[in-house]
Amino acid sequence: MGDEQGERGRRGPGRPRQEHLTRAVLDAVVELVAESGMGALTMDAVAARAGVSKPAMYRRWPTKQDLVIAAAEARIGALTVPDMGDFRAELRAVLTARMKAYRQPGVGRLLAGVIGAAAEAGAEPGAYRAYTSRVMSETRHLLERGVARGDVRPDADVDDAATLVAASLVFRMVGEQRLLDEALVESMVDLIGRAVGTHP
Repeated sequence: MGDEQGERGRRGPGRPRQEHLTRAVLDAVVELVAESGMGALTMDAVAARAGVSKPAMYRRWPTKQDLVIAAAEARIGALTVPDMGDFRAELRAVLTARMKAYRQPGVGRLLAGVIGAAAEAGAEPGAYRAYTSRVMSETRHLLERGVARGDVRPDADVDDAATLVAASLVFRMVGEQRLLDEALVESMVDLIGRAVGTHP
């Protein structure tokens, strides 16, 4: 018993160390992509930049695909919008939160990398579908809540509408190479609100 406690005392708490490793690695991914593009993103380069061992990285992220998805998700993150009693207000909250996340340094290039990596030979499509499903889950939720509340049309296709919400920001930033701003958010709230909303 005493030996076990002594060993635990020497080893120290594991979670803070894991969190530090995770943050260092994912920050390194974003920095490398922002500086030099996806071509510079190798496991060796990430390990060197983060100051961690490759075995420690491989235990957590077995492939470069896993790393890229984890880095994108860490920067964009989960989103929860409370019931505001109005679909357009909730849609504005989602778009504004995503706009702020996407305007972080390096995120535009990282998202372009995620999209490109998803199309590469050997990419595991299920991993990307799971990632986008998580990122878009709150948009689907507020659309479903709007249907139940009566300010989103009951015949609205929730999946298609959620794709439209997500694509409006990502394509403006990655495809058109234009800055995201509040004017785009307001335009999307108006256009999507008129497309699926029950109120003019």
